[in-house]
Amino acid sequence: MPSDALAFPSEPPQVQQGQAEIDRAEDSAGPRAIAILDLNTASAADLNKLRGGGAIGRAIVAKRPYTSVEQLLSKRVLSRAVYDKIKDQVTVR
Repeated sequence: MPSDALAFPSEPPQVQQGQAEIDRAEDSAGPRAIAILDLNTASAADLNKLRGGGAIGRAIVAKRPYTSVEQLLSKRVLSRAVYDKIKDQVTVR
């Protein structure tokens, strides 16, 4: 190799890979992870704790019962933007 050529490592530094693994772990099961809540039985306080939802608990409780999560939209309880943020955190049993 010529003396003026740059040498590039064949693999990315391990520090970056390790950080990515930490980020994935926190996203999937870390301190921010919460249980999936039932729309028909969860308290308003618990519903307010949903990531991305804000103060939505009273509105959800007021329109009970639900037969599907999608009814949060059809009953006009939540906007599409808020629904998209919380839909994977709730269920109907």
